[in-house]
Amino acid sequence: MLGFLKILARNVARGPSTDPFPFAETHTPSRFRGKVTMDPAKCVGCAICRHVCAGGAIRIEPREDRSGYDFTVWHNTCALCGLCRHYCPTGAITMTNDWHNAHLQERKYDWAEHHFVPYLRCTGCDTHIRMLPPDMATRVYANHAHDLDFPALLRMCPKCRQVAAATRSATLNAAADAEGTAPADTGNGNGSRPTVKVAAANEETTPATPHTVKDGGRTDADTPRATAG
Repeated sequence: MLGFLKILARNVARGPSTDPFPFAETHTPSRFRGKVTMDPAKCVGCAICRHVCAGGAIRIEPREDRSGYDFTVWHNTCALCGLCRHYCPTGAITMTNDWHNAHLQERKYDWAEHHFVPYLRCTGCDTHIRMLPPDMATRVYANHAHDLDFPALLRMCPKCRQVAAATRSATLNAAADAEGTAPADTGNGNGSRPTVKVAAANEETTPATPHTVKDGGRTDADTPRATAG
């Protein structure tokens, strides 16, 4: 009995071992997968997040006037799996450590995150596009930043960007040839140089032997031939 009283007194002196939630905030790990959030400035509308969403919590709906699209994440449907964040190519989707998802029944249709992502018009062909995020463009054209008009590329569709990059590269190559100097970079647009396959035409080749190896290591030369008598 005395041992029990000693343990009780010690625990009372130490205080409670549990968190005081819900009367106060509790500790949340920094890498906890909580509510999904999206940065409209980085979204390119590829919809890979909607495709991999396990709970079907993500909706992307283009507007009828083609001015952009509405991006919605339903928090009460999200399974917090993190696949959308993992597969997002631009890093537009992140997961916070906010796990407070309890809400009243009448708020279930409001428990979502809504964003409007506007379209731009391509400066080359006037089609509706999403502007390439600057940080992604920096990675893609890292080795050609000094050769290309960066702000103009961001407002072009993929096809027009390819044409503009190829035209600029051809212009630089022509200028370098006129000056008799090698161009600064003749890569293929992603920082790597084109691979040239050189055939070794002057390489000596070993003539094929007329003897074929048979079973037991004998060759055709070792096989006796019958002669006409």
